[in-house]
Amino acid sequence: MTINKISIIGGTGKEGKGLAYRWARAGFDVIIGSRQIEKASAAAAEINSLLNSNYPNVKAMDNNSAANEGDIVVLTIPFEFHIPMLQQIKDNIKGKILIDVTVPLVPPKVTKVQMPHAGSAGLEAKAVVEETTEVVTAFQNISYERLLSNDDIGCDVLVCGTSKEARRIVIELIKKAGMVAYDAGPIENSVVVEGLTSILIGINKEFGVKTAGVKIVGI
Repeated sequence: MTINKISIIGGTGKEGKGLAYRWARAGFDVIIGSRQIEKASAAAAEINSLLNSNYPNVKAMDNNSAANEGDIVVLTIPFEFHIPMLQQIKDNIKGKILIDVTVPLVPPKVTKVQMPHAGSAGLEAKAVVEETTEVVTAFQNISYERLLSNDDIGCDVLVCGTSKEARRIVIELIKKAGMVAYDAGPIENSVVVEGLTSILIGINKEFGVKTAGVKIVGI
């Protein structure tokens, strides 16, 4: 599978911009999707200002156009918009890999693990999209502060998904963006990885930091 274009739906948010920066710096064409093209354009301009002329320009589109254009589509939106956005773009992502970064955080108790009825955001996505769409979950445990810096990420990415091949492709994409990733198994395992986010938020609050993450050791 050849991947040239990566579309980030909800790319105007902090996590989306961080991922866009990392992949653009790795040489990929990146598209920021938003409901409002003005917001997408502003986010793309912000990321482009961080890149020098050796890197591809990040472009802006509306969500449906971005989902249609990308070879791989990344979803980085608040959980409350998860199902509506999946329903909106599901026809545009048939036969593609969807990387779902969504975490089921329910304010104000974001340090408490609160999984949806489906079991996880990843399983929720699987239930909504077409059968030909592979769903892979990743990046839930990495803060945007780490992504937007030029420093070593310092923590690892756990990747769950509906097939081993889809997980392999996403892990390669993550490595090209300068991060370490591990195959964390089938999409059902996403419940564990997503739940870790609330725990990390609690640790951040306890120690007055913003960048707590997960590191796999002993390998």
